Amino acid sequence: MTEIGTTERVLRLLALLQQRPVWTGPELAERLGVTTRSIRRDVERLRALGYPVNATQGAGGGYQLGAGKALPPLLLDDDEAIATAVSLRLAAGGTVAGASEAAVRTLAKLDQVLPARLRGEVRALHEAIATLDGARIEVDADALLALAKASRDRVRVEFGYEARDGARTQRRLEPYQLVATGRRWYLMAFDLEREDWRTFRLDRLHDLRVTTWRFRPREHPDPVAYVQRAISQGGYPLQAVVVLHEDAATIRERIPPTTGVVEPLGPGRCRLTLGADDPYWLAMRLAHSGCEFEVLEPPELVAEVAALGQLLSRAAGRSNGHGPKTN
Repeated sequence: MTEIGTTERVLRLLALLQQRPVWTGPELAERLGVTTRSIRRDVERLRALGYPVNATQGAGGGYQLGAGKALPPLLLDDDEAIATAVSLRLAAGGTVAGASEAAVRTLAKLDQVLPARLRGEVRALHEAIATLDGARIEVDADALLALAKASRDRVRVEFGYEARDGARTQRRLEPYQLVATGRRWYLMAFDLEREDWRTFRLDRLHDLRVTTWRFRPREHPDPVAYVQRAISQGGYPLQAVVVLHEDAATIRERIPPTTGVVEPLGPGRCRLTLGADDPYWLAMRLAHSGCEFEVLEPPELVAEVAALGQLLSRAAGRSNGHGPKTN
């Protein structure tokens, strides 16, 4: 095996430690073509540079790269470096307050140290990527992180919340899961006062306080499905159920999950459940689906679909395929 220098060997050792949780000494020695004694010396070199390398004895033991007081430099291969740069580019247009600026700063640092061959590839990808800026709803990064930790550690939280109608309340909750929909962040939690599951938009909460009170996990619904139903149906005066004469997969491509819930009923048929403030909007949304459908409920939507159909039929009769005549 070709002999490699100490510095290169230590860097390769660091790269291996970052690839998987635990390595035994003999495994590392075989990979690097050295003795286990050399591995021990190289581990000490990494520790002297500030890398927290832990060592455990016995069955299942070995070397493990731990978490230190500061984030040590990471070694990235070509694919990882490109993936990181592209992810940072997309994060620069994100919805977490402060994260966009941090992503831009990190991207600038990464660009400085990328090899020339990778810098060209990354810039080509950046030029090919464009983001369409819309009405972004930013959330506080500290609140997002605190809720994520509370959900992981099963710790109760308290915060003030402003509802859709502007009403302000104080909430005491058991947080379970954060769900991102692209434009917004939601929390699924068990409301201790109402004794029921609820969803909360993170941009509407304030004065978050994480308590020290731990809770035992309850049986709970699937967070993603629950949040989807809550934001597509909950809080709307009209709840519609429609059978569409099209495959569920095709309809899911046309109707975003934040708008309605699509359930397959067999080949060429699916059920769509969604809510809205206005039956006219629902009728237009269904017409835009581009397929045959039948409204099961509510009666207001049936009437609106009939009225829209008559309106379009009259327009088609007047138009008869000819434009205005000119001399």
